Amino acid sequence: MNINNIIKGIDCRAFINGQAATTGQLEGYDITALSFDSRKVTEGTLFVAQKGVHVDGHIFIPKAIETGARAILCEELPEQQPDGVLFLVVDNSDIALGIAASNFYGQPSQKLKLIGITGTNGKTTTVTLLYNLFRELGYRAGLISTIVDCVDDETTPATHTTPDAITLNSLMARMVEKGCQYCFMEVSSHAVVQNRIAGLHFAGAIFSNITHDHLDFHKTMANYIAAKKAFFDQLPREAFALTNIDDKNGTVMVQNCQAHRYTYSLQTMADFRTKIVESSIHGQHLEWHSNANGKSCNSELWTPLVGRFNAYNITAIAATAMLCGVAPDEALRVASKLHAAPGRFQYLHGKGITAIVDYAHTPDALQNVIDTIRQVRKASQNIITVVGCGGDRDPLKRPIMARIASEGSDHLILTSDNPRTEDPNAILDAMEAGLSPEERSNAVRIVDRRQAIKTATLMAREGDIILVAGKGHETYQEINGMRHHFDDVEELNKLLNPTPDADK
Repeated sequence: MNINNIIKGIDCRAFINGQAATTGQLEGYDITALSFDSRKVTEGTLFVAQKGVHVDGHIFIPKAIETGARAILCEELPEQQPDGVLFLVVDNSDIALGIAASNFYGQPSQKLKLIGITGTNGKTTTVTLLYNLFRELGYRAGLISTIVDCVDDETTPATHTTPDAITLNSLMARMVEKGCQYCFMEVSSHAVVQNRIAGLHFAGAIFSNITHDHLDFHKTMANYIAAKKAFFDQLPREAFALTNIDDKNGTVMVQNCQAHRYTYSLQTMADFRTKIVESSIHGQHLEWHSNANGKSCNSELWTPLVGRFNAYNITAIAATAMLCGVAPDEALRVASKLHAAPGRFQYLHGKGITAIVDYAHTPDALQNVIDTIRQVRKASQNIITVVGCGGDRDPLKRPIMARIASEGSDHLILTSDNPRTEDPNAILDAMEAGLSPEERSNAVRIVDRRQAIKTATLMAREGDIILVAGKGHETYQEINGMRHHFDDVEELNKLLNPTPDADK
């Protein structure tokens, strides 16, 4: 593709052989690929030098040129400018990369109805439910989530909650090629701040909630909230913005938003509202009320998804479907059939014991899961919680999560959860700091997560409930920079439903 088409919409200054270049001179530059990683540069690549969190990509410009880069997009013009190489200087390489990637792949987000969701909790479940709902309705759809990326029925494991701009546009281009009409994606706060979504055209956006998380990156809650809000600030006028008005930041999100604004809730008056009529360990009965765009609907539905947080998720997906033109009755009918994403309040049964695996790795998410279990358990059932906190991440939440787990459980086991480069015992020390002396004496501390889960199953009596929190869908344990296979669901299944030759 000619470079002039790739840089359309980007404010840049062009230089060839140390001299300012004209649009006509740029016509001679055809680009075969985009890359921000000098190790992936091939002949004819446009290399984008980004100022990353840890490394400045400008230092890799010489290597990129050496391996075949035909053009360089950068914020600072290097002193050495080899003959024939085109240099494009911009104010922000991250934003420019997003626009360039969109142009290079034919602006795929313009050819799909792209719906993004942001918030601390509920993103993965919501986008997965939306993907499954629209496919059940007969639409071809794509999914970009923490767990998997899907191009219609093709599924690949995900590497990031929100991928880089090149990967995003490449995925969406494949969706367009396969005839997808919708794409549902998680939009992380990191992705907003790092401009990974620059150049994308969103047809709609959803806000779930904001609670304590990612302060290792954002430093303050104010910065974290601002990052989420920036997503809504960027929406076009023709898009819709759906916000959870029960969250204290729900109205903040859409204050400067020019899109069509809608609200959903469980507690207050809103455009889309549900009420929990009955809840059990097997699901919940909801009442539905909506009145948006002059269309009123009052109905009921049963969902196998358990818990108040899932009532919010169901409300969000049904509302989104209706805002996309799906008839209310159809949206509610299909929503009632859906199941949660892997590792999100995932059930296992064996030996008369119920085990629940959940990705809850923030204080609010852990509180929600424990509260849900407490609401549906019988008086005779004990709750045994196995939980840890990740290394090299926000340390402030460690004592808070231990306290929440202790207060909501009958038995507590503290263990490892991706210690990364930190000493696992130091992480557990920080968690124990949130416990009273009595709580600390009653808590069990087991660094080895496999042994911790085994201990929980040995402690459990028939009828008890084991909650293994923090990792959810993850199938690895990251220790000292190495990922070792580890799956909470797999471990529990071995213990609760052993095969006859399991001990041989």
